[in-house]
Amino acid sequence: MIKEPRYRLNVGLIVVNHKGKLLLCKRKDSDNWQFPQGGIDLGEKAEETALRELYEEVGIRSSNVKKIATSESWYKYDLPEESIQKYFFKNKFKGQKQKWFMFELLNEVSIDFTNDANPEFDDYKWTSYWHPLHAIVEFKKDVYRSVLKEFCMPYIERIS
Repeated sequence: MIKEPRYRLNVGLIVVNHKGKLLLCKRKDSDNWQFPQGGIDLGEKAEETALRELYEEVGIRSSNVKKIATSESWYKYDLPEESIQKYFFKNKFKGQKQKWFMFELLNEVSIDFTNDANPEFDDYKWTSYWHPLHAIVEFKKDVYRSVLKEFCMPYIERIS
């Protein structure tokens, strides 16, 4: 894990259900959709963060998933200026640097946004593999495209 000035270390999470669909969540108070993600706490390993965030953000316990892919590299994106000023730690960071994980659900679960004191999401849907590229905000598309390309083979092996 290599820190980079002005980039918040973060994990991105792709969850695949038994039908081969991906979990996509709608950000609270907006029309923006994204995969769950979350910041890495001091001293925490990326995979520990991924499992913690799965539970906090969408209510999926580590016992309900199996990791099927981890990104080889860290991906980063810059936030639009208005997002930095409005939401993002008072200009401390200009973007996020992410390690990505793909998890397979081992059984049926209920998606639950109430495990976090300040939930980020208020809705979800299960989508086809490439659909997120048509549903997310523009500034994340390059990262999503790269991660989905990288994870394509583990995904295909999982649903075959």
